[in-house]
Amino acid sequence: MHPILTSFGLNSSNHSIEHIGTGHIHQTFLVKGLNSYILQRVNKNVFTKPEVIAQNLRTASTFLKANYPDYLFLSPIISIDEHEMVYDNENYPWRLFPYFDNTTTLNEVTSETQAYQAAKGFAQLTKNLKDIDTSLFKPTIEKFHDLNWRYFQFQMALKKASSETKELAEKTIQTANSFAYLVDRYNTLINSNSLHTRITHNDTKINNILFSQLTEEAFCVIDLDTLMPGYFIYDLGDMVRTIVSPVSEEEKDLSKITFRKSIYEALINGYLSQMHDILSQEEKQAIPFAGMMMTYIMALRFLADFLNGNVYYHITYADQNLVRAGNQLRLLEILKSELQIP
Repeated sequence: MHPILTSFGLNSSNHSIEHIGTGHIHQTFLVKGLNSYILQRVNKNVFTKPEVIAQNLRTASTFLKANYPDYLFLSPIISIDEHEMVYDNENYPWRLFPYFDNTTTLNEVTSETQAYQAAKGFAQLTKNLKDIDTSLFKPTIEKFHDLNWRYFQFQMALKKASSETKELAEKTIQTANSFAYLVDRYNTLINSNSLHTRITHNDTKINNILFSQLTEEAFCVIDLDTLMPGYFIYDLGDMVRTIVSPVSEEEKDLSKITFRKSIYEALINGYLSQMHDILSQEEKQAIPFAGMMMTYIMALRFLADFLNGNVYYHITYADQNLVRAGNQLRLLEILKSELQIP
């Protein structure tokens, strides 16, 4: 790790390094010294083309500096050799970011203000990039939020799974299949061309917003690896999925999964505070569908991974992915009822 710091012009003897973060993809460290930094090792097994991440961020940064110079876009610090990433002996890419005092991340939403600010922060990023040429960006993960593709992957996993595995997941599989009509709705929506392609964050969990500890407002958006072309329903939907319920996808007690109406309304209002005049009327009509679509995607991904032998998501006990899938399907049922979606 010390050669990495040297590559960014830092003297390792003047800094301490502390592992931080709860993410499952990258390894993140706080580099503390006279000036502090965030050092991160990118997971090359998930992001197989890290150079695409760098190019996308460079493109967005150049546009935002020219058009929104006061907007804080978290760009990586350039190395001595003028690269955004430095590779170690195992060919893992590392990058360095500035550290901001009096800021924090949250792992759960406990107030309407937090929901509003998070949604506003993610929406402002998309708003500020609304006039950029989306063809300049490449996907960092192919078909990341393509519901049609995720359902196909689920069907393939179902065909390949052993009878014993399918028997364990029988009830969850039945529930997942009962929501297959959402795939047709997604395809109809996409094929209608009523959704506009924009540059979206695509991973809008609450801990991907940096909050000011002084004002409790959103300070800046972080974790921009999936900044790429997408639809607004991806960002808004993932916020609904991860923020509206008071418990995460890891919760085994399904009775704890509830719909916090005031949180949902704050989230929608926060998003529309930036995007109201940008979204078309047809897009606004798709708002209730967004949360259901993204929740169904994650249910399918967890269930497919369980059927495939838990090869993608990290697990700490045997049926964890099955629990996660059941959790998301229960949330999906609740969203359908609360949002009154037929």
